[in-house]
Amino acid sequence: MDADGPRQQAAREATSWLIALQEDPDDPNLRRQFEVWRSASSLNDAVWQSTQRVLEIGRSIPPRPSDEWPTYLSSRERSASARTPRRRRWIVATLGMAAAAAIALTVGPSVLQRLEADHLTSTAELRDIGLDDGSTVMLSARSAIAVSGTAGERQVTLVEGEAFFQVRPDPARPFRVISGPVRTTVVGTRFDVRRDSWGVFVGVEEGQVEVEASQFGTKERLQAGEAIRIEFNGKVARSADQLTVAAWRKGQLVAQNMSLQEAVDQLRRFYSGAIIMTDGSLGSRRVTGIYNLADPEEALRAIGHAHGAKVRRVTSWMLLISAE
Repeated sequence: MDADGPRQQAAREATSWLIALQEDPDDPNLRRQFEVWRSASSLNDAVWQSTQRVLEIGRSIPPRPSDEWPTYLSSRERSASARTPRRRRWIVATLGMAAAAAIALTVGPSVLQRLEADHLTSTAELRDIGLDDGSTVMLSARSAIAVSGTAGERQVTLVEGEAFFQVRPDPARPFRVISGPVRTTVVGTRFDVRRDSWGVFVGVEEGQVEVEASQFGTKERLQAGEAIRIEFNGKVARSADQLTVAAWRKGQLVAQNMSLQEAVDQLRRFYSGAIIMTDGSLGSRRVTGIYNLADPEEALRAIGHAHGAKVRRVTSWMLLISAE
């Protein structure tokens, strides 16, 4: 086991105990079992104290506009560093960095987005963008694009999130969307591209597109009503259902045999807070249904209820998802 193994295991166990104790705070048997675990090692005790500290910080944080999160998190990190003795700082850093990363990834645009993007949106915000060539982009919530091009081609990089493209035909200048290792090329069409932590989804509403991920040896041509998902591990899955293409434009999450992890990733962009999955095994469960993006917390609870997961609100802005 590597050096971080015991720490990570203790942190996972501390999170499980936190959830259990919040659910049954008056259960004496549960409390006794917890104390046995806590006293079993100094690492368990130290990680538990750090977990409590992170939770207390979380409870004290008021809801904030997404643009304020990078500055706020930096100030909290500096404050915590100044107060924490060096001998315990590695524990606080382990959990504090994890919490900060979860917040930064699920609450507001990342620093990388701000550096690379020409256009970006905040939580639950949709924006129409007109490009110089006459094409249009509808940017989904918490998403970002960078626009570039040459005399021979037009190019948009999807830095994060999701966007729907309506491309003005120009055979002399193909239109390309770059999303990580995946390149989508068109002449004139209407299509959707989504990039999340696991891969890239492309769906076509009108016309046809060519989708290529050369590092995986993938090259596919899609017609109207067809879609493809290319995961960053090389796995490829095609589907055919026009209802799922950019359903977010109508305020809907349409899931058709979608992984629970992918569904959560989409809901995060519409939720003004952090959604944290405490049990990674939940992510592979399959979700089918239509959910309201205007109420992402209720949508998340409906998904959890149908698929053996429980959603708990631990602060005014943080939701935890765990197995029942």
